[in-house]
Amino acid sequence: MEMLHLRYFVAVAEELNFSQAARKLHMAASPLSQRIKDLEHELGHRLFDRSTHHVTLTAAGSALLPIARDVLDQVNAIPWRLQEAVKPQRSTVFVGMPAGVHPALRERVKRLEERCHDRFELKRWPGTTPDLVAAVHEGKLALSLVRMPVTDPALEFVPVQVERLGAVVPAERFTGRETVDIAELSDLSYIPSASESIPAYSDDMDRKLSNAGIKKRLKVGGTEYSGISELVANGSSFSITMLDPASPMHLFLVDGATILPFADFRPQLETALVWRRDRAEDGDLAELVAGVREIFAEPLST
Repeated sequence: MEMLHLRYFVAVAEELNFSQAARKLHMAASPLSQRIKDLEHELGHRLFDRSTHHVTLTAAGSALLPIARDVLDQVNAIPWRLQEAVKPQRSTVFVGMPAGVHPALRERVKRLEERCHDRFELKRWPGTTPDLVAAVHEGKLALSLVRMPVTDPALEFVPVQVERLGAVVPAERFTGRETVDIAELSDLSYIPSASESIPAYSDDMDRKLSNAGIKKRLKVGGTEYSGISELVANGSSFSITMLDPASPMHLFLVDGATILPFADFRPQLETALVWRRDRAEDGDLAELVAGVREIFAEPLST
């Protein structure tokens, strides 16, 4: 049995779709299916029940999944475990930073850097939430600020901030207004501003808006936050962003667009600090995580 067989098995078990798993693995579905059959033959157990429209795990497949994940996690941990074994006394580690981090939260990260200075040199690394989560899981980052929800069972987290969100709306249409009702936006197109950088949050927000009667969508892939603000200023669309004026996201606001709190809708963005569970439990990050728990004991609310 080769390690690749376990990677192929876990990918199919997570997707329960051979075509989607193949795309995730950057390979064709046919050889992937054959590799799974080879693994089943070697183990002497059928791992998946396949039909034209559905793929489900068998009892053997369900039993193998946590074992395979554990083996892969241990293999993925080899580089950082080896690095930790030969590193100097003071380690350089990276903490992931998504876009739009509030200044108050940055200040707490700075306090963590100062608290752990004798043992760790913390350097910051930018990225989207999915990329940062993956980098923490793989051991490339020690910690990361991420936008919730995050469901990776290998990771542990502490909530660090809850930010209230408001509507980015055409300024001329809402002149003199202090709030906006969600129903007043039903004729505008909603522009999701973070569908790629925070996919789980974006999907949840899309469902909530749809349930509230917002049906129109305008997706503009690759557009910067200021570009979204430009489209809102045109008068036919709206978006959602952090409400607190201290948020760096307000720097992207252009003339013709304004941010208003909702009167009858309370969207919020939750941020957490995550790390690998096995690196904190008597691992190389135990001291750093202790500092995290002290400095981030009370989540910020803005």
